Amino acid sequence: MSRLVAAFALLVALAAPAGAQDMGGLARLDPTRSGAEATAAGGVRIDLLLSQGVPWRVFTLSDPDRLVLDFREVEGTGLDTDRFATSGLGALRAGTFRPGWSRLVADLERPLAVREAGLSVRDLTGQAALRLLLAPVDEATFDAEAGAPGDPRWDLPEPAETDPARREGRGDRGLVVVLDPGHGGIDPGAEVGEVREADLMLALAFELREALRRAGRYEVVLTREDDVFVSLERRVQIAHRSGADLFISLHADSLASGRARGATAYTLSDSATDEASAALAERHNRADLLAGVDLTGTDDVVANVLMEIARLETAPRSEKLARALIVGIDARTSHVNSRPLRSAGFSVLKAADIPSVLLEAGFLSTPEDLENLTDPDWRARLVAGIRDGIAAWEAADAAEAPLRRR
Repeated sequence: MSRLVAAFALLVALAAPAGAQDMGGLARLDPTRSGAEATAAGGVRIDLLLSQGVPWRVFTLSDPDRLVLDFREVEGTGLDTDRFATSGLGALRAGTFRPGWSRLVADLERPLAVREAGLSVRDLTGQAALRLLLAPVDEATFDAEAGAPGDPRWDLPEPAETDPARREGRGDRGLVVVLDPGHGGIDPGAEVGEVREADLMLALAFELREALRRAGRYEVVLTREDDVFVSLERRVQIAHRSGADLFISLHADSLASGRARGATAYTLSDSATDEASAALAERHNRADLLAGVDLTGTDDVVANVLMEIARLETAPRSEKLARALIVGIDARTSHVNSRPLRSAGFSVLKAADIPSVLLEAGFLSTPEDLENLTDPDWRARLVAGIRDGIAAWEAADAAEAPLRRR
């Protein structure tokens, strides 16, 4: 298969019925049914069995010679490299190379070019089989065909910004999700060794944005996309200007004393549910604010009344969002706090008209949580749980919309 053909080896497996495959979920590689073997013609045949079809591409690289397979979100944990030990193939590596994308790399012991590549999906189960046939070529031919193909279907540009005014009143618009990676810039958040909360939460936000966009019905906005400081007021302002339907602030704190583990979802409350929550809110709050209504020229008494009226509707929706997130995370990771639903006076949650949750994904001071949060494979399951929670909340919230006060 020439380099030009390799560039168009990108397929989206949609042949399986909707009930048989979850295109938004994490595809898994079956380690017991995947492997490679030598062919009679001196080449190599590679078979990969996947739990579902995914977009993919294949190409070769030179200096040193190697084969590269890219996938959209494929879990390769437990890959049996011995099953790929055959003449022509060297070391095999698999893992996440950027948020939402997985890569498998095989060193080539001699020049082998991709001559056949195809993915098939079973109608009944949705399981997919990817087969590659590598054939021997001379070094000059291999070098001429090697190189990552440029394909606009693979490296999509960032979606254009959407005008909130244009969305208003549109009943079928996608849910606008604002993700708020905590801290940043001069405020690194919790630090354990070389791990900074600000960096870790930004990576999580990127991965979650990718998963939500792949679901095909969400508009996702990040309050920051770099290691920069963003004030609490600015974070809430971004949510309002984006026309946010929900707001999730992402954190992973560290405790100076005591031990805590697992995810916790916080909603806004004047009084914290416990002393630990109160202390946590105090650390997170760099500045207090009133947000959600233009309070220019309004005294504090009127402002508070307006805010409380707005929260009569928003607070229950925030609590249901928090519960849905915890249920989703628990189902995917089985790693939530013993008291996963709490409340405290977090300033970043004070948008009165937007359901808002602060999600503590774990505690960097707990070795188990630190190991999980720095593991891309574990974070992929966490992301899937958050995505599932948002979807469940969206469905329930839409069903309840006609019953809410107008």
